[in-house]
Amino acid sequence: MKNKTVLITGAARNIGAAIAEELHSCGMNVIVHYNNSKEGACELVKKLNANRHDSAISIKADLEKEDHYIHLVNTALNFKGHIDVLINNASAFYQTSLNNLNIEQWNELININLKAPLFISQLAAKSLGESKGCIINITDIHASNPLKDHTIYCISKAGLVALTKSLAKELAPNIRVNGISPGAITWPNNMDNKTKENIINQTILKKKGNAGDIAKTIVFLINDADYITGQILNVDGGKTLLT
Repeated sequence: MKNKTVLITGAARNIGAAIAEELHSCGMNVIVHYNNSKEGACELVKKLNANRHDSAISIKADLEKEDHYIHLVNTALNFKGHIDVLINNASAFYQTSLNNLNIEQWNELININLKAPLFISQLAAKSLGESKGCIINITDIHASNPLKDHTIYCISKAGLVALTKSLAKELAPNIRVNGISPGAITWPNNMDNKTKENIINQTILKKKGNAGDIAKTIVFLINDADYITGQILNVDGGKTLLT
């Protein structure tokens, strides 16, 4: 992994930032994409470069705008001349009950969660193929078992699962494509303690995971999974076995 370059969308905070730090510690050069979280992105890049000079940059891009995909990938390629790993992590998440959902919500959730991963993958495919790299998409356990009142979000993540498997076929044998479905890893800001407790009790391991669990799984998929492609790994404490 040393000296390889990874582009991570939505990497300024939470799971994305944990992935960036973990891969940087493994010797990779890290490209931190952000949209609204400029402060977090700049702080993260500063921290990474303090540990290893000229090993990280940040790039702003709005994943609802197609021309920003081109800017993102071209700027990423200009950093070290290649992209070896693409991690489509950026995601929008909020409730869209049938009685209240609208076309603006559809466009935002589909654009960020599904459309952007497809077209960013398309733009990065040449470089990824040259380095026999990989794509990792962050999906969701609710892609296969939808969360009530989150119809559009679940559709977008189900589409991302299908995209993962489709690209695995199309980009083989030079590029591996896999996905990770997180379970209880981060909590929404407005979630009450009772709901959190109920979610934890729905796991076999009876505990919440953390962003490091996702980051370590990504290291495995990059470094130790040469014969794995087209797969979705659930990192959910066994929750999907109970639903």
